[in-house]
Amino acid sequence: MLARAVREHISTGISPGKVETMLKAAKLDYNLQQFIDADYTVHSGSCISHQVHELKDIHEKFGGFPDSYDMGNTLIRQLWWTREQLDFEELGAQLGIEVVTVSSILQPPGNIIPVHRDTFFQIKRAFPDDTRLKVRANMYLEDWHVGEIIQYEKDKEWHNSTHWKAGEGWIWDSSHLHLSANAGMSNKYTLQVSGFASF
Repeated sequence: MLARAVREHISTGISPGKVETMLKAAKLDYNLQQFIDADYTVHSGSCISHQVHELKDIHEKFGGFPDSYDMGNTLIRQLWWTREQLDFEELGAQLGIEVVTVSSILQPPGNIIPVHRDTFFQIKRAFPDDTRLKVRANMYLEDWHVGEIIQYEKDKEWHNSTHWKAGEGWIWDSSHLHLSANAGMSNKYTLQVSGFASF
């Protein structure tokens, strides 16, 4: 259970040249059904379209990016939500984030988001000179189904996240590598709330 696996890692007392890292469990009490009921047919794309070019340093550690990843097994359907649709302030208050972007992802069965780090492209584009810690909450929108998994790296060790409940999730920064797989029989839905750490 996620509740038993809660691990919080916040590096403080940052010295010059040291990178601040953050990983913590999170909970969200919000209307999650609206994200599941949304029309995901308006977007379909491969999650690796940018990864293959922007994250080569990660791929090199594993001997290069495998040719077997393609549109057929890296499909996601992603929706971007606005302040007119959602209460960004409420989301931020619960998660400890000054919210900049919110998206939801439908990951169909048989698809994978390979090992990557979050690069916060949209935040950096909107706030190029802001040096505050950028974080993302990856929240589960439904109770866990068999075959669904998130793996994440912490302190050079890999951990599995399974058996979650709707509204649970993780907050991390760009230092934590992670991946997502849906080897199950149902769609996997997650919510991504991104912005600046305010906790």
